[in-house]
Amino acid sequence: MIWSDKGENVYSQITPAIRALEEQWEKKNYIDPRLYQQYNVRRGLRDEDGQGVLTGLTRVGEIQSYTVEKDGSILPEDGVLYYRGIDCREIVRGSEGRRLAFEEAAYLLLFGELPSEAQLRDFCVQLATYRTLPSNFLRDVILKAPPQDLMNTMQRAVLTLFCYDDRPNDIGLENVLRQSLQLIAIMPLLAIYAFQAYRFNRDEGLFIHEPRPELSTAENFLRMLRQDGRYTDLESRVLDVALVLHADNGGGNNSTFTNHVVTSSGTDTYSAIAASMASLKGPRHGGANSKVMEMMADIKAHVLDWNDDNELRNYLGRILDGEAFDGRGLLYGLGHAVYTRTDPRCEVFRDYVKTLSGEKRRQPELDLYERVERIGKDLLMAKRHKDAISTNIDFYSGFVFEMLGLPRELYTPLFAVARISGWSAHRMEELSGGGKLIRPRYECVEAHRGYMPMAER
Repeated sequence: MIWSDKGENVYSQITPAIRALEEQWEKKNYIDPRLYQQYNVRRGLRDEDGQGVLTGLTRVGEIQSYTVEKDGSILPEDGVLYYRGIDCREIVRGSEGRRLAFEEAAYLLLFGELPSEAQLRDFCVQLATYRTLPSNFLRDVILKAPPQDLMNTMQRAVLTLFCYDDRPNDIGLENVLRQSLQLIAIMPLLAIYAFQAYRFNRDEGLFIHEPRPELSTAENFLRMLRQDGRYTDLESRVLDVALVLHADNGGGNNSTFTNHVVTSSGTDTYSAIAASMASLKGPRHGGANSKVMEMMADIKAHVLDWNDDNELRNYLGRILDGEAFDGRGLLYGLGHAVYTRTDPRCEVFRDYVKTLSGEKRRQPELDLYERVERIGKDLLMAKRHKDAISTNIDFYSGFVFEMLGLPRELYTPLFAVARISGWSAHRMEELSGGGKLIRPRYECVEAHRGYMPMAER
């Protein structure tokens, strides 16, 4: 590996020495899958039936998606996602006609109660006050090093903010709340400015819009993204709802659990949030909607008649068999680790997808998505011998973001813009009630042996 003048990783070639080391690693790192059963290991912190291993308690978020019968069998149910005990669908419905649904949800997650009109107004004023970066931060931190991935650029920015904080290591709740509000406020700026730096590095020009204090998070995001700064009421509402639905998903999702683990060590807020972002970046977590978009592009390219169920069924079958698309045998966006019958976030999103596709004249594509969803779920249920498969919100969110004109590079960063509110709530909960370092146990299955002198090797 060499470093170019632009600071990029460049792999000129894989040398024989590296190949030899790789072969040596493979010889000594294989673990027989049967050992996991022998030692009763809960791989992925899940029981054999797929239920998550109980590792903590929370009052922030809850998922209900099945009931356990007396004989231990699991009965799938329509999923429900609660924020502080309130169904997220009610939050979306209750905010209809208003423009601050995400801010209302963030307040609820942080403080445990829905805000009054005065409390919501003061909360938004507080966020607007914090929605600014330190002097020259944009130039020196975001624009200086050319971004290859926006999430890494945002992580670097979050970690660098540590240096601008007068009390970065203070984990008292008052200080952590202040840090959390600042990060919730500036995460949209970090995402948009990282994207503008990405465009500039690709010689696509550069324009910077500063946020306006009177606008909501969703409105500011669209205004700062677009050169003309314009957006429709429907566009801002759809993005506002998307932020609400991505704000939290219980304490056990990968990035939030990462937040709990790192927070339990007593580290600072910036390190804990950067760790959560590192988890979210992974394609199995926050990058799932991008994989859906890649899959759908592949389907569009290989299925000649989108209205022909048989042709579509045959091609989806080839994807499941690992003979098409990326060869992994997965239908992205269909199925979820926790939701069994339905993902409530997806069910809420459906109406907005239909309305937006009508405004954008993308109905034929929505019809294709619905066919892939219907046929794909039938194929998955037959293959996995299940009675129900949920459609993940990721199945439609990428399509929505594309209709909103969001570049694919911003899909996961937008997820972080929403989830920072949930991460902050869980971090404060861990600090106030955890009190114990999270440290699970790993069983070592390597045989004991003695040291061999160099001359005898």
